[in-house]
Amino acid sequence: FEYTDSCMETILERYERYSYAERQLAASDHESPRSWTLEHAKLKARLEILQRNQRQYMGEDLEPLSQKELQNLENQLASAIKLIQSRKNQLMHESLSELQKQAKALQDQNNQLSKKVKEREKELDQQTQLEQQKHDPNSSSFVLPQ
Repeated sequence: FEYTDSCMETILERYERYSYAERQLAASDHESPRSWTLEHAKLKARLEILQRNQRQYMGEDLEPLSQKELQNLENQLASAIKLIQSRKNQLMHESLSELQKQAKALQDQNNQLSKKVKEREKELDQQTQLEQQKHDPNSSSFVLPQ
């Protein structure tokens, strides 16, 4: 088999679609061994085309290709790379956005905890001052809360 491009694959798919409808009509009669043999041959040919295309997409089995076919293959691979890069960039942006949300949430939580710590320190300072005044009521120094 020679290299096939997407046009050839489209033709094969259309052929299979129409032959499938025809087979459905023939199936109402009884499935014959001949129809199974024909179906097997078509599926085998399709499998060989797909396997060859896969090898060529992997950079193998390129010797039988013409310059035009190689250019077509290169264009298909370039399009695939663009789609892959686009998807990768989309995932990276989504990940970055999620990390920024998490960082903001952690910063907010940190700010709240810092505020609570300062309030608690202030309460402890006031409590310490009250206890000092209780133990030394004659003290003339006044400590003003901050």
